[in-house]
Amino acid sequence: MAERLQEGPRQGNRSLSSGGGVPGYLPQIPLPGNVPAEPVAIADMANMFRITHRTLHFYEEKGLIKAGRIGLMRVYTHADIARMALINACREIGMPVAVIQELMEELAAAGSQEDASAIFQQALVARKRELIAALSTIRRQMQQIIALLFPDGAADQASVADLGDSVELSDLERRCLELIAEGYTPTRIARTLDMAGEEITAIEATIIRKFDASNRFQAVAKAVLSGVIAS
Repeated sequence: MAERLQEGPRQGNRSLSSGGGVPGYLPQIPLPGNVPAEPVAIADMANMFRITHRTLHFYEEKGLIKAGRIGLMRVYTHADIARMALINACREIGMPVAVIQELMEELAAAGSQEDASAIFQQALVARKRELIAALSTIRRQMQQIIALLFPDGAADQASVADLGDSVELSDLERRCLELIAEGYTPTRIARTLDMAGEEITAIEATIIRKFDASNRFQAVAKAVLSGVIAS
C-alpha cells in the first residue's frame, strides 16, 4: 500500500490539477498508517493528520489541496493524502503557508521525482538557515526573560541550579516540558502526544509544582537554569 501511494502523486496529480499549483511530482514523505480506500471522506482525512475540517478548508482556500465531491460529501484521493503529508511536514517545521504555496508552485514545474526531491531539499535548507539565524535572538530573549523572572541575579540562579538534582520528572513530564520550551500551546501538545487536553493541563500543573514556579514559562526558565532541559 505504501509503495502504491508513493507512486500516486506522479500520475494522479496531473489529472487532478486544480489550477492552484498542484504538483505533478512530490518528494518522498512518510504517509500515515491505515490509509483507507478511495474515496477518502473528509473526516478520515482530518483524523489521519490530526487536524480539523476547518484546517482542510483553509488549505483548500489557499490552493494547496483540492477536495472532490460525492453528492454533498467532500472526498479525497490517495494523491491528496500524499500532498497533505507534505503540507503537514512543512507546517511541523514552521514553514509559513505562503512559503508552502511557493514550494508547491515550484513542484508543479518539476520534471521528475529527482527534481521534486531537490526542490524540497532546497526548501529544507532554507528553513534550516532561518532557524539557525533565529537561535541567537531566541537565546538573547531567553536571557532577558530569566533576568525578569529572577531579578536578584546569580544568587537566585544558584539556588535554581540545585533543582537539577532534586526535581524528578517522568518521561512524559520531561517531553511535555520540552514542548513547552519549544513554544507549543497546551492544545498543540495534546495533539502531538495524542492525549486529551485535560491530561496535558494536569501534567503542566504537576511540572509547575515540581519546579515551585508560578506558571509554565517560569517552570521552563528554572528547568533551563537547572540543566534539566537544554536552552
